[in-house]
Amino acid sequence: MTTNQKRILTKGTILVTLVIFIFLLSKYGPQPFSVLGDPWEELDDLGEFYSSKARITRFLLSLGHYSSAVFILLQAFQVVIAPIPGELTGIVGGYVYGEAFGFLLSTVGLTLGSWVAFELARILGRPFVEKFVKKEVLEKFNFLTTNTGAVISFLLFLFPGFPKDYLCFILGLSPMRLGTFLIVSTLGRMPGTYLLTIQGASIRSHEYYTAIVIMFISAAILFIAYLYRTHLFHWLRSIRGKDFHA
Repeated sequence: MTTNQKRILTKGTILVTLVIFIFLLSKYGPQPFSVLGDPWEELDDLGEFYSSKARITRFLLSLGHYSSAVFILLQAFQVVIAPIPGELTGIVGGYVYGEAFGFLLSTVGLTLGSWVAFELARILGRPFVEKFVKKEVLEKFNFLTTNTGAVISFLLFLFPGFPKDYLCFILGLSPMRLGTFLIVSTLGRMPGTYLLTIQGASIRSHEYYTAIVIMFISAAILFIAYLYRTHLFHWLRSIRGKDFHA
């Protein structure tokens, strides 16, 4: 067995061990709030987005003690495979588990998914990444695969609206160390994750005014980021040489 194969086997073993550990802890971890009348049902007529929240909520509630483990894996899968939007799972996390535990579980899941995407890119290389990341995005941010620093990567994870899941694959092609990646990706995702969690928790506690305010604040931030996306991109490229190298 080659050194590379041994490394892959070790990382695979670590991943399986983590998943088993998550399921074992799930029984003693945060449990979903019981539901007496689903507030999402009142919002179903607003579109598929809200009815999807209702379905995921019911699914998690049906799992009992293992719901938090499955939720963590859902967050991880949406980074790697993206079957459902991260905004959807983030809000559901706050609604089902509350502000503190929803934020914690979402962060664990997103960190796990980010790590898996990073490792897959590093092991399987650019041809594999091109199956997940749009060619124009990969070419636009190709500079990240050559000389990436911690600060610029953190800013990209922090900026709202930026495809953070793509970024995990792109950085997997870079010389960045795994420890550095986990720090910048986890910390960079936290503000957005927290806003989504609060929004879900507010709906859970029928604080609809708070949820609406957070929604408008998030939308305003996204709109501003979209308007100045070109300026932000050029600014990031300009500071690349001043960045701390990973």
